[in-house]
Amino acid sequence: MLELVDVHTYYAENHILHGISMEVKANSVISLLGRNGMGKTTIVRSVIGFTPPRSGVIHFKQKVISGLPSYQICQMGLGLVPQGRAIFPSLSVEENLIIGARPGKRGNAWSLERAYSFFPILKKRAKNKGNLLSGGEQQMLCIARALLTNPDFLLMDEASEGLAPLIVREIGECILQFRKDGLSVLLVEQNLPMALRVSDYVYIVNKGTIIYQSTSKELKNNRDIQNRYLSVEV
Repeated sequence: MLELVDVHTYYAENHILHGISMEVKANSVISLLGRNGMGKTTIVRSVIGFTPPRSGVIHFKQKVISGLPSYQICQMGLGLVPQGRAIFPSLSVEENLIIGARPGKRGNAWSLERAYSFFPILKKRAKNKGNLLSGGEQQMLCIARALLTNPDFLLMDEASEGLAPLIVREIGECILQFRKDGLSVLLVEQNLPMALRVSDYVYIVNKGTIIYQSTSKELKNNRDIQNRYLSVEV
């Protein structure tokens, strides 16, 4: 579904990604792990086209997308849940949802009503301005907004950041449901327990390089790698 081959990305002359190669297969959830400042969000920005790679190739559904403008990449079926949520605070919940909505081609296409059934709290808050929502509600709104573009693939950047444990668990359940519905997900995540619970495979980024990859189960049992590159225990 998604493949990066020897991707090098820069901010001005600062070399951030050093030959990133990774893949996300169809109907899978892949977690991208690592400490802050190691290049995870830059990988997302490289894929979506915000910061195009200077060299290397990115394929999406077997087509080269590196160098394309972001709107064309999104039109191909790639949805983004950005870090920091980035909702429109002056718009209502419903306005946030419909502003980028696109019709789906599949039988289980995402509509406004389906989004409301998936996140009932958003229906209750439909007329509220975005800046009046709690952090968890804003994150649900951000996810629902991406789903209403009816993507085949979802990029989720720090979806659990700053959220209460109960909301984090709910977000994890959402991701598991997405996989059942046929969505592929690349999850950038700091919450290791949640990432290991929902993902099939993991990559760890350190200083702009993939330094480890394995199944989620293998990483869960590898305390040395956790302590060396993630500084957490599960």
